[in-house]
Amino acid sequence: MKEFACGDIVPNCKAKFRGTTEEILSAVAIHARDAHGITAVPPELVTQVQSLMRPVAA
Repeated sequence: MKEFACGDIVPNCKAKFRGTTEEILSAVAIHARDAHGITAVPPELVTQVQSLMRPVAA
């Protein structure tokens, strides 16, 4: 299991996501659209999110 904090990219965003890489990327895409107005997630952002994912205990 992994975790990603949106605040690592967007200052002051408190959203956090846990799950597999695929689950996190899916949830982050929805969050990016709904909370930050990003309708098309560029590949560079996907790479950045993946690099900031941390392993966590299940």
